[in-house]
Order: sequence, then C-alpha cells, then structure tokens
Amino acid sequence: MEVTMSVDWAQLLTWRMLANILDIIVVWYFIYKLIMLIRGTKAVQLFKGIMVIAIIKIVSWYLGLRTVSYIMDQFISWIVIALIVIFQPEIRRGLEHIGRGSLLMRGNNPKLEKENNLIKALDKAIQYMSKRRIGALITIQMNTGLEDYIETGIDLDADVTGELLINIFIPNTPLHDGAVIIREDKIAVAAAYLPLSESNLIPKELGTRHRAAVGISEVTDALTIVVSEETGGVTLTKNNELMRDLTREDYLKYLNSHLITQEEDKVSLLQEFVDGFKKGGHK
Repeated sequence: MEVTMSVDWAQLLTWRMLANILDIIVVWYFIYKLIMLIRGTKAVQLFKGIMVIAIIKIVSWYLGLRTVSYIMDQFISWIVIALIVIFQPEIRRGLEHIGRGSLLMRGNNPKLEKENNLIKALDKAIQYMSKRRIGALITIQMNTGLEDYIETGIDLDADVTGELLINIFIPNTPLHDGAVIIREDKIAVAAAYLPLSESNLIPKELGTRHRAAVGISEVTDALTIVVSEETGGVTLTKNNELMRDLTREDYLKYLNSHLITQEEDKVSLLQEFVDGFKKGGHK
C-alpha cells in the first residue's frame, strides 16, 4: 500500500514561522554589523576573551563544576557593566548611527575605499615625481601572481601612500633603483628586478625602466607605471601595450577603469527585502 505524504504549506508558512525567520535575520544582521564595527580594533581581543569565558561557563555547567560555574556567573554579571564603561564612546557612536538610520544601510565597500585610496596615492606620487623628473617604476599585481619578482626585492609590506612612494624613488637613496611592486593594496617590496623586454618595437630613446615595464607586461597581466627621469612623462603598460606620455586625465581614467570595482548603490535592508519579495511574487 502506497502512502503519499503531502506538505501543507499553509501550516508551515504561518505568521509565527515568518516572525521566527525575521527574528533570526535581524539578529544575524546586527551580529554581522557588530563584527564589522570592531574588526581591526582593540575590541577584537576583548571579544575573544569574552568568548573564552563563555566557553568555560558552558563546560563547567556541563561537567557540574559548581564553583567554577558560580565564579563565571559573577564575572559575567559584572562584565556587562564594565563593557558599558569601557566602550561608552563606541556605544554612543553606534546609537548615533541608529538615529541616523545608517545601520540599516549598506556601508561603504571597504575594497572600493582601498582602491580609491590606492589611486589617490599613485596620482599624488606621479604628479610630484613627474614635475621634478624623478624616475619611477611601479608595478601593480592584477590576477597573475608576481612572487618570482617579489622575491628579488626588499620587503616592505607597507600601506600605499604618495609620500612613501615619493620617498622610495628619491635619487641616491637605497631603494630608488628597481621597481616597487604593489600587491593587494600594499607595497610588497621595493627595489625589485623585472624582466627586460627584448622587443624591437620599443623606441630606442626609452631606457631600462620602460623596457622592464614592457617586459613584465609580456609575461603577466600586471599594470605598470613609469615616470621618465629624462622628460617627466608618464607611461603605462599592461598586456604588452605601451601607452606613452599620458596626461593626468588619461592615466587617471585608465587606472580607474582597471583598478576600481563597480560601485553598488546603497540600498536599505528593508528595501532589499521588499524588492526580493516583489521579484518572488512575479515569478
């Protein structure tokens, strides 16, 4: 005898069930925002400490360690007050965000912010060095890894700033020869060696820096910037393409098109939910 089981969707999709789902989504969202808020701050270590205490409490309760469990209870009851005192400025700032409604908005894309900062730093350095005819060779890793060339340089692992790039390429300093390699929005190394192109298509008046820029573009998809110490001209190379004597407008347009990811419009959490519901209803 066959037994057929049918699912009563009307019973499953009750208001109570939808309320539970919404409850979980809201809690998850605020936990996510809290993690994003404390990421990279001293609060991370404190949060780890709280997690250790919570684990000790759970283990002691499970094993029946009454004294340890009692001490953890007292500690937890007092730590709430301590957290309010310690993080009073952060709590106030968070409440201000809630008042402005910004917690219900998608925050700025951290990756996009880093990419914009990278281009601003590059532009600042290029403008300074171009006007003063300071030679420079800057290679930015794209999809192809540059580990073989990074190994030839001097480790820096520093944030990209215009001032640091300028300092590196000042003549007669220890790092000014060779290339700066930028990987994942960090200056990985300076004074690195890049492969020299042997192409006969490169104009004879171009020097070693330009040949190195073309050389790395022949074997990888890296984007390389050259500032000529003879003319101050700005050159870009990528995918074996040599673009010489670019204006500020030209190279900024190129950098933005290759280094910036498409920015998404800010949409409120409520709007996302409504849009998703509408799309689901039109299927």
